[in-house]
Amino acid sequence: MSEPQSIVNFPEFLASAAGRYMIDWEQRQLDAAVVDIFGYHALQLGLPQLDGLRENRMPLRCIALDGGSGEARWIEQRLACATPAANDFPHPGLDGRREVALVTRFDELPFASQSIDLLVLPHVLDFAQEPHRVLREADRVLVPEGQIVITGFNPASLWGTRHWMGRLGLRPFLPASSQMIALPRLKDWLKLLSFDVNRGRFGCYAPPVRSDSWIGRWSFLEKAGDRWWPVLGSVYTLTAVKRVHGMRLVGLARKWREERRPVLAPASVAQTGTHRLEALAPPRLIVPPARMREAANEPAGGAARG
Repeated sequence: MSEPQSIVNFPEFLASAAGRYMIDWEQRQLDAAVVDIFGYHALQLGLPQLDGLRENRMPLRCIALDGGSGEARWIEQRLACATPAANDFPHPGLDGRREVALVTRFDELPFASQSIDLLVLPHVLDFAQEPHRVLREADRVLVPEGQIVITGFNPASLWGTRHWMGRLGLRPFLPASSQMIALPRLKDWLKLLSFDVNRGRFGCYAPPVRSDSWIGRWSFLEKAGDRWWPVLGSVYTLTAVKRVHGMRLVGLARKWREERRPVLAPASVAQTGTHRLEALAPPRLIVPPARMREAANEPAGGAARG
């Protein structure tokens, strides 16, 4: 019997029972997340085993693959199959009809600024050397009010605990290169980039088992986990919206605006012998002193005229 490998790469994990279990759950969540997002251009970064744009209805849907990670070779092998029956794409939407772009790095995308309406990042941040730079690049290419959907491993889970136990010499369960970004940390990064998180969900509560039969035995944990310990799911999905605040007048324009602002001026009321300013004084009847003496000498019932 051969010794188990010390390092498990991501394609090997996706081909395992746990990987298929995770892909099926994420596919359902992405289908529900992108179905009501409208626009013109939708882009998925990496992970061709998952069709994150299958239920989206934008006219141009594209998947960008890292040319040096083996993803391009994976999709070329599937497209080179002689017969449709031999095509082992996990989902019918990814059958070559969509646009495919090869890029060098996900933190330097060959797309114009503010040109993408929807961006899907399935586990991209888990394996990026500088995940915050990938998020900044996503913020650059997204249009105002564009949406980003992210999936990742949750370190505060059974899978996360098993992953860190690999440092003790145990056989690795998840890819060793995964850095498992915690959800609060990811939310802080998005907040700094002016993203508003509008929805999210945890899933895959089964323990780190390696066979389909054992995963089926633990299937009851999906409903129980959603109800009793939702934050302990092994995988999470997150949807955020890019916000762009309105412009503000600065410099001379702001000064001109303040100068033209209406100001309440005090009302001037003249009195005998003196002139006094009274702010917002009500109107009063001013009678000269000579006329007041004449009115005093008139018989009762006479009308005083000013």
